[in-house]
Amino acid sequence: SVVTLGAAAGGVLGGYLVDKVGRKLSLMLCSVPYVFGYIVIVSAQNVWMLYFGRMLTGLASGVTSLVVPVYVSEVSHPKVRGMLGSCVQLMVVTGILGAYVAGITLKWRWLAVLCSFPPCIMLWFMSFMPETPRFLLHQRKHSEAIAALRFLRGPHVDHEWECRQIEASVQEEGLNLSEFKDPSIYRPLLIGVALMFFQQVTGINAVMFYAETVFEDADFKDSRMASVVVGSIQVCFTAVAALIIDKTGRKVLLFISGIIMALSTALFGLYFKMVLPNLNNSSNPDLWFTLNSASPGTESSISWLAVVSLGLFVAGFALGWGPVPWLVISEIFPLKARGILSGACVLTNWVMAFLVTKEFHDFIGFLTSYGTFWLFSAFCCLNVTFTAFYVPETKGRTLEQIEAYFRRS
Repeated sequence: SVVTLGAAAGGVLGGYLVDKVGRKLSLMLCSVPYVFGYIVIVSAQNVWMLYFGRMLTGLASGVTSLVVPVYVSEVSHPKVRGMLGSCVQLMVVTGILGAYVAGITLKWRWLAVLCSFPPCIMLWFMSFMPETPRFLLHQRKHSEAIAALRFLRGPHVDHEWECRQIEASVQEEGLNLSEFKDPSIYRPLLIGVALMFFQQVTGINAVMFYAETVFEDADFKDSRMASVVVGSIQVCFTAVAALIIDKTGRKVLLFISGIIMALSTALFGLYFKMVLPNLNNSSNPDLWFTLNSASPGTESSISWLAVVSLGLFVAGFALGWGPVPWLVISEIFPLKARGILSGACVLTNWVMAFLVTKEFHDFIGFLTSYGTFWLFSAFCCLNVTFTAFYVPETKGRTLEQIEAYFRRS
């Protein structure tokens, strides 16, 4: 959970950096805490060095999780922005799967050495990439913005026309506190914060942390492969989301995803209700202690239900509530407030991730295991309702059109 605290701080820092030094330089700078954090982990002599290293890599993760979606959305053409924005999450889950696979054979110090290479590669590649045209125009650098568009769109496009479209919505003045009364500021902020809140209270971290134990209880021969199986499901369904999001739209995927997660967490709760009929009499809040003390035979006979529920949940999350909230928050904020509002959303996401991770055992002690998963299911139903009434469809619109929509409302 230390990583999530570092990432929460990184969200605040990223919100400041992205508006002050730009999108490109922010990404290049966050390579430093990544690499330094892994060096600290590799050379760790005690647990406090591990904490510090994890905090640094968490800080870098927080900055990255804010800046990358903003950068991608600002350089993308509207017709493919959904696909490219979803590819951010696709790369995240691909990296997680790679770490799972490497973790089967590598000791943790060597795993940290391996993890230090991607930030170095990112630093090198980003040095060849342009700053986003929107940030350059916000800084009144017209010729640099034209050069960036030429790099991004190719030479046979009307770059001046796109520049004029962007400039029409660029307001030079900074964001004042009084402007938070403006619906074009507070409405997208509330939507973004709510999306980040609901993403975490669906219980994704709790389910993922106990994936291996679920596979163990289902008598899988090599439970270490559980993480690889779960990671593979994530990659497959995030890739599906990336391919179809510009055709289906954001809201449809959030609907389908929320319904699948609500059903799967309800099934998870049913599994624990059937396996642990005497859970209320247990004084030990540890889910897996009570699972192992359940009546013999009950668990193995319906262990398939836990595995199916887990697979469904991960697939549902990867299809919508994994990639889409990150994409939407990179689209809905006005240019002049993009950094600070994105920072608030990233802070919300990582703080909620910390709380869900930290308090999961307490919830099990208070609500019982099946009650906890049914609570997650209730939150999944709530996020479907929230999507229906409050999340705007951004498919096919330019960032300027989305900004104008909130200004009109």
